[in-house]
Amino acid sequence: MEQRHDDAGKGTGLLTRIERALGTGTAAYLPGNGWIRLTLPLDDGGPAPVTVDVIADTVRAPQGIVYLLPGGGLNFAAEFFTPGGPGRGNLAHALRRRGLLVVGVTPREDAATAADITAEWGLAAHRRDLASVVGALDSVLGLPYTYAGHSAGAALALDAASHDTSPRLRRVVALDTTGPYTGDLALRAAATRDGYATQLAQGVTTVDPGLAAAVAKAVADPDGVSPVPWPPDPSRRFTHAGLAHYALTRTAALPGPANWIYVQGHSAGSHAFGPTPAEDRFALTHTPLDVWHAATAALGSGLVPTALMRDLAAVWAGDDELYGIAWDRIRAEVAWVNAELGRGDRPRGAELIRAGGNERVSFTVVPGYGHGDVVWGAHAAADVWSRF
Repeated sequence: MEQRHDDAGKGTGLLTRIERALGTGTAAYLPGNGWIRLTLPLDDGGPAPVTVDVIADTVRAPQGIVYLLPGGGLNFAAEFFTPGGPGRGNLAHALRRRGLLVVGVTPREDAATAADITAEWGLAAHRRDLASVVGALDSVLGLPYTYAGHSAGAALALDAASHDTSPRLRRVVALDTTGPYTGDLALRAAATRDGYATQLAQGVTTVDPGLAAAVAKAVADPDGVSPVPWPPDPSRRFTHAGLAHYALTRTAALPGPANWIYVQGHSAGSHAFGPTPAEDRFALTHTPLDVWHAATAALGSGLVPTALMRDLAAVWAGDDELYGIAWDRIRAEVAWVNAELGRGDRPRGAELIRAGGNERVSFTVVPGYGHGDVVWGAHAAADVWSRF
């Protein structure tokens, strides 16, 4: 059954056309102040749907489209529609105000169970799902468009651009992601690739980052005792709040096959150990814990396909045989913006695009920002989004 709202003028008419173009699914319409949102899980007979969110301005017609592609384990609502309160902007609305139709494409795993996810849910499958959405909308709108993604979504944006020959593809925005490493880091990436490949061979098809649960416990029971050993004295345990802040600001120090790719962490901040875990002192610099909580609370499964992580690690390792991005085929303008404390100053991917003959490539690093701060930071609009 379809849920509609009739008071949205131009926005409703546009979204109705988009809904028809995308095909079957149960659509939900949410009106806002000067905008309207369509959410449509696409019913294609698969075990879980790709979900498309469209944010349209109700006053003016769009001059172009931006496809927003969330990071691994995230969805459109968590990544690009948070924060959402009065006076707290989000990237989706910032881009809408630039005259763009915002189209969020949430991958299937957000609506899936672990049993649904298979070894086939790698980067190529994500690219094909995105291409289906883009093709459907391009056929009825014919507007110039941009791919914009964060983290794994940025890698998807770059990969999609390398396969998309449409003259209407104008830009790619890559937020805090990694192209191929060189030297010892490439070898480390190859070991990470092999680790994920081994997991797949053993039938382990999903990765659960666990961050949502840690943040939820930090909010609900900050002083409670977590099960995680406290580094100064492993016989003791972090508090829930201490663990969440440590995981956010010192991600690279945590065990895990891919935490090493961060210079420091998901969020800029400080963490000083006290005499006991309860006396630890910590703070987040750009993204408050309540915003992290709002984002992670909006997640579906929160799972990442192991096949996707294997393919990303192959890209990091420069292993074109297993999975490579055709950097020399990216012809659109590229704005690549990394976070100093996230993926850091690693411009190799941008350099390869330039080496392929595309001179319309910029690579910048935002000082003092963590991986998630580039989308959720209180001052990200001025510090980050103004760069693309």
